[in-house]
Amino acid sequence: MTPQIETDEHKALRAAVATLGAKYGREYITRTIAEGRPPTELWQEAGKLGYLGVNLPEEHGGGGGGITELSIVLEELGAAGSPLLMLVVSPAICGTVISRFGTEDQKRAWLPGLADGSLLMAFGITEPDAGSNSHRITTTARKDGADWLLTGRKVFISGVDMADAVLIVGRTEDARTGRLKPCLFIVPTDAEGFQKHPIDMELNAAEKQFELVLDDVRLPADALVGDEDAGLLQLFAGLNPERIMTAAFAIGMGRYALSKAIEYARDRTVWKTPIGAHQAIAHPLAQAHIDLELARLMMQKAAHLYDAGDDVGAGEAANMAKYAAGEACVRAVDQAVHTLGGNGLTREFGLASLITAARVARIAPVSREMILNYVSHQTLGLPKSY
Repeated sequence: MTPQIETDEHKALRAAVATLGAKYGREYITRTIAEGRPPTELWQEAGKLGYLGVNLPEEHGGGGGGITELSIVLEELGAAGSPLLMLVVSPAICGTVISRFGTEDQKRAWLPGLADGSLLMAFGITEPDAGSNSHRITTTARKDGADWLLTGRKVFISGVDMADAVLIVGRTEDARTGRLKPCLFIVPTDAEGFQKHPIDMELNAAEKQFELVLDDVRLPADALVGDEDAGLLQLFAGLNPERIMTAAFAIGMGRYALSKAIEYARDRTVWKTPIGAHQAIAHPLAQAHIDLELARLMMQKAAHLYDAGDDVGAGEAANMAKYAAGEACVRAVDQAVHTLGGNGLTREFGLASLITAARVARIAPVSREMILNYVSHQTLGLPKSY
């Protein structure tokens, strides 16, 4: 018997989230961007309906599902034109790390709020000189009695203005070797010495980007998440969901753009024939659809492996899914704009802004070139060039 790629419950979840997305739509997101504010109403309603925490444990207010279910939520909201970027960050990265490695006190303090949307957590790894290379991170934590003192800088941190705390990736000194090792800390955004500065982006998004300056931020001992000696394992436990959710974000955006192009190609008539009847229009749209479906299959594989506890297998699949989805999204948006011609660049049709937004899936949270590096040496066994 051939197993289902998606269960009936997953299909029902897709339909329910699609209904919520249609209630808000692209117009809502466009309006929040113009007003310079986050999509609070959609976030709160998604939390009330249980969608934000669908991947978190039931005993802490979540839905008891996994990244499979959360990726469905983000993809369907994106396909409706109203994606929530912070779904990638707050429940997927931070919620996953805390639920897998946090203390019971940390779980009780954070997971119910992350699940219902009343609390929001950002994630800070990228640095000016290190990018996402965890081995070059210079943000350091040193012991001061029972406390930690955290110092460093982070850049391109999403949604800090909305967040109650940031899960910061820092480094501490290994007492045995003297080498620095990665560790994760929960840092309240109102902590003394914590500064956030908005980054002026040409990309218009409801969620803003920030540079963080941490100047001897004093943290209690219980701000450390999990085991001080298992920071790298914990870090990658959060980065795999990040890549899977980025794929969902890209696939949703690509589906939205493609749906607008298909609608236009069916209705727009030139010389008594809808332009969608011409293969020069129809074939590229069909190819874009195929690319998005293939990317979704890899995303589903990655999510399945991750939820099954196969972190190694999920790492490979998550990187491939993110790569495939980013490429498919860029091509779908480009073809959608091209299908509409001049109308594709008007505010009325709302596709032009996606040209810039689609590039994000190629760049963040890890560039496609670094994914190719990963696959070439991790999967193919080729030597490193760095």
